[in-house]
Amino acid sequence: MDAAERSTSAQGPAPGEAEHHSLALVNTEFELPTGPYEGLPDGAAAGRWLRERGLGPVGQVAQAELRRLRLLRESMRTIFSAHIAGEHPEKQALECFNVALAAAPGVRELTWSATGPRVAVGERPGTRLEAVLTQLAEDGAELLTGASAAKLSACGAQGCTRLFIRSHAARRWCSDRCGNRVRAARHYAERERGAK
Repeated sequence: MDAAERSTSAQGPAPGEAEHHSLALVNTEFELPTGPYEGLPDGAAAGRWLRERGLGPVGQVAQAELRRLRLLRESMRTIFSAHIAGEHPEKQALECFNVALAAAPGVRELTWSATGPRVAVGERPGTRLEAVLTQLAEDGAELLTGASAAKLSACGAQGCTRLFIRSHAARRWCSDRCGNRVRAARHYAERERGAK
């Protein structure tokens, strides 16, 4: 396990990542005081991440597909960050996001199970990656327009750039680790002031 893998495993998933693949994708790249983390360093890691998220039986992701996945990640970070700041996102980020959203539109179909009828999204046309990009973009659109939109936040710990969904109004950090770091820094600063 390299230093980047250790930093994310110690960090753990940010609140909201389990419910929103788009948030998890944005958080595959972030900064910590210990340095940058890249969760999609190559095609094998990207394929593993997609499988772990249940986004299909994707093998190793080709270099061109990896670039498209990273570009969507960058666009979503820009859009999510603009939303958090109460600003309008850059036009280029919205265009990239909307291209992914339209890459493989879903075919809605009525299905029936033991619990009754429901509308589901059937097979999408296009390549497997286009379908995945569309799923991620749809999830991002739902996050930005749904009940969790007002709870989308940036970590308040200095040096951390992860995003998360606040579980309560007082939450300011993406993880206990970041919260503990902030509290330890405050304690150290107070101790230093008291020693003078």
